[in-house]
Amino acid sequence: MTIDILSWNVNGLRARYNKGHLDWILDEKPDIFCFQETKATEDQISETLNGFEDYHTYFSSSAVKSGFSGVAIYSKTEPLKVIDNLGYGKYKEEGRILKAEYHEFTLFNIYFPSEDGKKLMDKLNFYNHFLEKMESLSDFHENVIICGDFNIAHNQIDLYNPKQASKNPGYLQLERGLLDRLIAQGYFDSFRMFNQEPGNYTWWPNGYDSRVKNNGMRLDHFFLTENMKDKVKSAYTRPKIMGSDHCPIGVEIEL
Repeated sequence: MTIDILSWNVNGLRARYNKGHLDWILDEKPDIFCFQETKATEDQISETLNGFEDYHTYFSSSAVKSGFSGVAIYSKTEPLKVIDNLGYGKYKEEGRILKAEYHEFTLFNIYFPSEDGKKLMDKLNFYNHFLEKMESLSDFHENVIICGDFNIAHNQIDLYNPKQASKNPGYLQLERGLLDRLIAQGYFDSFRMFNQEPGNYTWWPNGYDSRVKNNGMRLDHFFLTENMKDKVKSAYTRPKIMGSDHCPIGVEIEL
């Protein structure tokens, strides 16, 4: 059985739907797709989106700020269990995490905090909670898939201007080391299994024709446990899909 899983920071799910930016998903009908930064409650999304009746839907929205953060999972197969708002410090009510448990694997859809120039320590604390939980899962040799907007570019190949970016949050050595820790725990970057070329970005700044010039960063990732490596048949980005400042990413897995 082959399943397609997509992940996309949509920067407002209702806006993407109303402007037709989700039409391609309705055409392709992937098995699972994960959204980050939905910026809406479950009721608001359910009242707006049509055409997704074939999917089981799960949402986690911010309880502290309207129109902020939020993640969603749409799945053709009903998970065994879905858990939201896991205990990640003070972020547990910001709607950043959904965990879906299936027979064959466990899926995490996460919108990692950005630092907004002043909140780097909060971001690091969130990551430390995250890494503690992921280490416990890898120790038990579970099949784990983590997708979302990580808000970190890992290596020089993952961004347009690494020298300049190394002075700014999103590519600080301290942040890159967090992804090194995840890999050391037994996870791998699925995209780099298949593509070692530069210029494959998932986020572009607004203005300055950054997307046209492809002056971006690869901030969105699929990390999987090493025991799933032979099951990944492809991993890709979709930079031609417009609407958000991020583009969708995906994996194809044989189970």
